[in-house]
Amino acid sequence: MLSKTLLVALATLFSATPTLAVDCTREGLISAAQSYLAAQIAGSPSTLKLSASNFTYQQNNKVSTIAKSLLSTPYKIDYNRTSADTIDCASYTLWISTAGSKPYVVGTQIRHANNNTAEISMIDTVAATTGDLFFNATKTLDYIRKEDWSPLAASSRPSRDLLKKVGDGYLDMWTDAKAADSIPWGTDCERVEGSQYTNPCGKSLPRGGSSKKNGMRRYVIDEVLGSVDVLCQFDSLGAWPDSHEVRVQEGKVKYVHTITVMKVG
Repeated sequence: MLSKTLLVALATLFSATPTLAVDCTREGLISAAQSYLAAQIAGSPSTLKLSASNFTYQQNNKVSTIAKSLLSTPYKIDYNRTSADTIDCASYTLWISTAGSKPYVVGTQIRHANNNTAEISMIDTVAATTGDLFFNATKTLDYIRKEDWSPLAASSRPSRDLLKKVGDGYLDMWTDAKAADSIPWGTDCERVEGSQYTNPCGKSLPRGGSSKKNGMRRYVIDEVLGSVDVLCQFDSLGAWPDSHEVRVQEGKVKYVHTITVMKVG
């Protein structure tokens, strides 16, 4: 039989052993995003594995209950794409639905606490529909389907720091006259704002003029795809829920997508 002294020593040893950190994997993030898409198609948020102790649902910058959310209505999804941020353990999913009387273009960030991709701690959605800024889901779908979002070669992937600077620089153009010139624009860059198409991206840019910085910024940065998505509130023009996504290839901006919830009329 083990002596009392030895038992105490063993208990002390095991209690002092650190718990191994769990890695946040790209595969886990994408799998969770796929479960979100499946729940949206079915209109059944109850199928999601949500954190029992710490879950938040936010839609258009307002905390809400998931039972009353967009997820509670089934939608046929015509297009979707997901980027993954293994550092912040988050993903960004774009999906477009053109069917029915209420089409949508949606950007959703999904976050996981403690690198645990088996459970979702936050679903953060910006959802634009008829009446929002430059909204036309069919036109948006047509533009975006033509884009190439293949993973970049490891040798040509932009750094996380560059991607964040590009995302911030874009949102700062409305308040900082020098921000537009800080962005490495590609000569064949394409910009899709709602359904409004501009090529090249660096044409007709704002250069300050507003005193209100675009706030509530939440980032998903994916070096593999060379992308950054920033959900925010577009305070420089109005308190509008907004998603700005930028892709960088060969060190230059290739694509810009915006989803802006602004009711008109």
